Amino acid sequence: MTEVSQVVRFRLPIRVYIEDTDAGGIVFHAKYLHYMERARTEWVRTCGVGLRAGLSDNISYVVQRLNIHYAVPAKLDDQLLVTAEPIGFGRVWMDFRQRVLRAEDDALLASADVRVACVALDSGRPRRLPDNMRELLESVHENQ
Repeated sequence: MTEVSQVVRFRLPIRVYIEDTDAGGIVFHAKYLHYMERARTEWVRTCGVGLRAGLSDNISYVVQRLNIHYAVPAKLDDQLLVTAEPIGFGRVWMDFRQRVLRAEDDALLASADVRVACVALDSGRPRRLPDNMRELLESVHENQ
């Protein structure tokens, strides 16, 4: 597993492409959700938790709650840093604080609080977080 200090400060670099923008070169608001999803997924992968293994064990994760604030628009060709910081968890959910920053000056472009729920893939019903995910979240929480 990755060292906890690296996990808490996880940042994913992302470049803004033409497909991410409107006709004026401004990033479309829904693309920020894509960027945040990628950052959470890469955080999990970096920590050594296999998502494919979860799928074979009938485990999936869905966004249950999202509160987002758009501060400054990202633009075509911007280099971004997207963070994923786990800040809490329960029996079937985990909360993340996420930020989208412009890499050149760390300017905050968007921020969000995201709750992700663990569900059974076949039924969509809530299920307990798997042991490996719970242990990871406990170690992060202890070291914050």
